[in-house]
Amino acid sequence: MAEAMLEAEGLRAGYGPAEILFGVSLSLARGEVAALMGRNGAGKSTTLKAIMGLITPRAGRVRFVGRDMAGLPPFRIARLGLGYVPEDRRIFTDLTVAENLEVGRRPAEGRDAWTPERLFEVFPNLASMRHRRAAAMSGGEQQMLAIARTLMGNPAAVLLDEPSEGLAPVILELMADAVLRMKREGIAVLLSEQNFDFAAAVADRAYVIERGEIRYDGSMAALEADPALRAQHLSL
Repeated sequence: MAEAMLEAEGLRAGYGPAEILFGVSLSLARGEVAALMGRNGAGKSTTLKAIMGLITPRAGRVRFVGRDMAGLPPFRIARLGLGYVPEDRRIFTDLTVAENLEVGRRPAEGRDAWTPERLFEVFPNLASMRHRRAAAMSGGEQQMLAIARTLMGNPAAVLLDEPSEGLAPVILELMADAVLRMKREGIAVLLSEQNFDFAAAVADRAYVIERGEIRYDGSMAALEADPALRAQHLSL
């Protein structure tokens, strides 16, 4: 297995007195796509927030590109090259597409920089909307913009929280193509996802989380081939 770019080990985390994660461990290699799958409330978003420093783990550690992330605020973690696209997107609705992308711009280090032109190749829908205010875009278009803005920061790895949620099938295809493009560019992607078909189309590896614990860690192909395992941990 390739050397891990991102490692979480024994994460325990929660909100107030409520503990949500109970010793979550996972890893992500350069250019790998891994899907963190589970039912609503299983701990997927909390895992991503703990990795990104948005909540402070109560135990365990996170390492990214060989560096311990303990105590680092989210903006410093982002500057190290870890991008994050939250479930609620957090785009600037009063700004245009082009302005949102400019807000996300950071210099590339040791790799080809993402530019608006390159991103419009990945997200053709955005090209014709570059002067449109984000408030006037559909949810799927806003999701594309949120990912494109994160890529403008030239991250080495990206955390995507529920990227397929609520998207029309045609937009889902564009989103899958975008994730696979990131993989080809050598970007590591960890996505929190409930849509199994979407995850199976893009992910190399799967983690299944249930009640804050990892119940499966293996290839996506093996999970896809085991309907009993999927029924046990992923069915509603």
